[in-house]
Parts: sequence; structure tokens; C-alpha cells
Amino acid sequence: MSDSTIRTRRPSSVRRLPLVGPLRLTRPSDMWFKPALSVVVASAVPNLALFAFGRLDLVMYTMAGSLCALYGHSLPYARRARTVAGVVVGMLIGMAISLVTASLADSTAVLIAVGALLAAGQKVLCDATRIGPPGPVIFTFVTSAALFAPQHLGQVPGHLALTVAAGAVSWLVTVGPALLRREGPERRATARALTAAAAYADHPGHRTRHAAAAAVHTAWQTLLAAGRPTPVRRELERLVVHAEAALARGALGAHPGVHECRVGDADRGGHARTADRDGEPAATTVGTRTGGHDVEDRVAGPDRLRAWARQTRARGPVPTPPPAPGTAEELFGIDAERAARRTVGRRDARRAVLRALAPGSPLLPIAARALIGCALAGYVSMAVGVGRPYWAIVTAASLYQANVTLSWNRALQRTLGNLLGVLVFAAVLPVSRTSSLALIGCCLFFNFAAEALITRNYWLGSIAVTPMALLVLEFGGTHPAGELIGDRVLDTVIGAAVGILAAMAVTNRRATGRLERALAATDRARAHAVRTIAAPSPAPAALDAARRRLTGSLVELREAGDTAAGEWWQRALPEEHILAAEQAGHRTLAATATRQGLIAPASENGAV
Repeated sequence: MSDSTIRTRRPSSVRRLPLVGPLRLTRPSDMWFKPALSVVVASAVPNLALFAFGRLDLVMYTMAGSLCALYGHSLPYARRARTVAGVVVGMLIGMAISLVTASLADSTAVLIAVGALLAAGQKVLCDATRIGPPGPVIFTFVTSAALFAPQHLGQVPGHLALTVAAGAVSWLVTVGPALLRREGPERRATARALTAAAAYADHPGHRTRHAAAAAVHTAWQTLLAAGRPTPVRRELERLVVHAEAALARGALGAHPGVHECRVGDADRGGHARTADRDGEPAATTVGTRTGGHDVEDRVAGPDRLRAWARQTRARGPVPTPPPAPGTAEELFGIDAERAARRTVGRRDARRAVLRALAPGSPLLPIAARALIGCALAGYVSMAVGVGRPYWAIVTAASLYQANVTLSWNRALQRTLGNLLGVLVFAAVLPVSRTSSLALIGCCLFFNFAAEALITRNYWLGSIAVTPMALLVLEFGGTHPAGELIGDRVLDTVIGAAVGILAAMAVTNRRATGRLERALAATDRARAHAVRTIAAPSPAPAALDAARRRLTGSLVELREAGDTAAGEWWQRALPEEHILAAEQAGHRTLAATATRQGLIAPASENGAV
């Protein structure tokens, strides 16, 4: 598509907001039980210790460290250890600020201002580091509650020590499974890549192609971050090569002159077998005659990819795939990139944080929304006489997603979940007051239920989060049930209403700027890949790096496009240019894979 044919469409400044879609349930995450079990164990240990000493009134301070066990479960263990340690340190800093402020300030207005500042800072830092779910809301929940807890300055060191001790338990709980299954996170990421590639092979389309590209990209990033290659990781890398080859073959599309054999594992003599030695569907063999030479291209079919995914996700040995063409070059490139990352990885992480805080960062408008929305929610709650305005702060802080549309979705989900959650709290409160152990058991149950349900939809998880948050107050002493329920309902409505109004009022025109930068980066990455392909004898590492750079830029382009599309008060979006860049990028990815030998060249020369 030439530049003269690229047009932009002026979108409506105010987009239609959905009502039913955000409440639909989805399939649960394939690893929901890991954070659920981790937070239960990490909470049970300090809770039972405090129960033994008769000091359950200190649960709030250990809870700050226990909730750190929710983070890092999608990361390989080497990175998870550093990430969870960083989460504990971040939680400790936030708690220190909150507790010192609570001990020195008597003004509720000052406490609300500090809470809003903390919420905004936690939002921008979590987004900059891409720490993943549950994101900043856990930090805001804990530090905002600590701001309004009665405190003396002399008590602060002891309370922080409890947070550190519980955080150490969380670190052990989240990293400990490495002793049993060292490559568990890499196996799950590889299985997702295989499943996504199979879905794309079955139903080629823009959405499935992007999902497959993102899953393959994530699998490579996970394997690169896992540390030195082990035999299991080598097998996982070979499986990801097959997923990538299936994705590249789909990008080439159908070509005249390409003869597809029956599903089988062809040997070098050109003969095909209908099944491999395990009796499962083998790789699809596609033969192409180019320049008078037969070129064999073995690309795993969707059934085989799904079979590998099931075996990879299970606890047995990793399947050993037949070597796809170009596997040796691909693994050589991975090793080169892994060596390069050892010297620049942490430095790049620091630069990402600095870029997020620099003027012009697209994250700063979101932080401004969090600051203004949380402060206003807290002040409105205080004005109407709610005794715990931090609930309004937390509700507002939980809404702020990448754009206005997603924030609106979260506002609906949060409101519905909290209103249903207070009904659950009213039902279980009599049971929790029968004994201290019953209270501990109820809190642990709702911790587990929240993580079990929240991956299906946020509102479903909020039904369990709300009673858990209310029951935590019972550790410090009983409160009138009607007062707790009334305050929570009022704070939920105030926080959601004020928070979404702030999201709509505070513009984020930088979302379009981020999209334009992502578009330019994709064009540069594609041009670099084309030059690498055109070289007479490109090095395997150069081809691999060019393809991975282009894949990463395409993933970022789609993320930036989705963010800008859901934002209000935007400039016109270059939608046709984005589509053209994505199509050209995927064709170039396929051409790069062909040049590297992952798939055979098509019978007709397509543009790259």
C-alpha cells in the first residue's frame, strides 16, 4: 500500500462505553491455583504465629508482606526471585511512608493527600516495570489502610519488622517450587505459545495471528530470562521454534504450486508416514519446487502443536520434537541474545523506570488520573462523613487501566463485585466471630477464592476480595456490621464515580504519540530485517535478532494501537497505516524465517 492510499479516519472524541461485555465470564487462567495457594500459605504462617502469641491485632502489618506472594508467578524462577524481593522492598518503603505519616499527621486531609500521592507513584512504577497482575492495587490497598491506622512513632520499627518477616515467607513460598520443578514457568509459556500457534493455524485471522505472535514473543522472553540453558530448556526452545514456524507459514498464506502431503513425518527420501512413533499426528510436510530443487518444509500441524502443549504443561518429561529446519541457527541466535542480555538487562530495566518518569512519558497522564481521582474520592468520602476514606482511595486507584474504556470496564466490575461482596460479608460475619481460628480460616478461604475467581472476571474475584478486606478489620476488634457495610457501599460508589469522572476529564493525548512512535519503530525494524535478508550471507544471529526485534515491535504496535483506540479526546488514528504496517511486518517475518530455514520458500516470490 503506497503512502498516497493511506488515510486516517477521525474517530469520535467520546466513544461508546459497553455495559454487558465487561461482565462476561472468561475461561480461568491455566495457573490460577499458583498465586491462590501461595498467598494462603504465605498468610497462614504469620497469622498462626500471631495467634500463638495472642497478637492478632498486628495482622495488618504481616498482611503487607504476605500479599507479596501474589506477584511473579509467570516469571522464571531466577527473575521471580529478584522480582518478589523488589516487591517486598517496595511494600516496605510504602509501609514506612504510611506509618510515619500516620504517626505524625492528625489531619485526615493530609492523610488523603499522601494516600493519593502513593497511589499515583505506585501506579507509574508498576506500569514502568511491567510487573504484571495484580499490579499496583495491592500496594495501594495496604499502604492506604496503614495511613489510617492509629500509630505511634516508636511502634513503626517493630511493625516494619513484621512486614519484612512476612515478606521473607512470601519470597520463600514463591521461589521454593523451583526445587521441585525448576523449569515450570518456561514450560507454561512454551505451552501457551504452542496452543496459540495451533489456534492461528486452525483459524487464521488478525486476532489469532496477534495472539500467536504475542505468545511466541513471551515464550522467547521467558526462556531468555530463565538463565543458563538446561537440557529441558533446550527442548522447550525447539518447541517454540516449531510454534514460530507455524506462525510464519500462516503469514505466507496459500501459494500456487505448493503441494501439501498427507499429515506425516517425511524422511529425507521424500516418503511420508501418517503418524509418528507415538501414534500421534506428526508434522505437516509441505514440499516446494524452487529453482529446480525440491525443498522440504516440515511445519507442525495444529493437532501436533496441541499434543506437544499438553505434554509440556503436564508434569512428565518435555516432548522431544523433530528438529525443524533452521533450529540450529535459531538456537545459536538465542544464545547470542542471552549473552548480550547478561550485560544490559538490569541497565535496561533502570532506563525503563527513568523513561516512565521523564517529561513526555505516556504513563504520566495515567499517574495524573490516579492522583486526582484518588484525592477527590478521598475528600468526597470525608465530606460525607465516611469513617474510612481509604476505601474510596483504593476503589478509585483500582480503576485506572491503560485507557478510558478499560477504566470504565473496571469501574463496572469493581462496583458490582463490591456490592455483592458486602452481602457475602454479612452472611459470614457471624461465623467469623465464633473464634479467632474461625476468623483466620475465613480470611484464608477468601484469599484463595479471590485468586481462583478473579481470572474469570474481575467482578467475580471482587466478591471474595471485599469480605476478606472487611474481615481484616475484625482482627483489631469487632465493629458494628451495619457501619462496616454502609461505609463500604458508600465508599465504593464514591470511589467508582469520582474515579471514572477523573479518567474521562484528564486527557491522555500521549497515547497517540506512543502509537506513532511504535509505528515508526515497526517501520525501522522491518527495514532492518529486509536489509538483513537481502545480505549475501547473513549471519544466523543477525537474522534471529532482526526477526525478534521485528516481532517485539509488532507486539508493541498492537498494544499501543489498542490503548489509543480506547482513549478519549484523541487525534485521528492512522488505522490503515497500522494495518498496512502489521501486514507488511508479518510478511517480512515469514520471509526472515524462510531465509533462516525455519520454513521452505514459497513457489512464488512475495514482497517482503
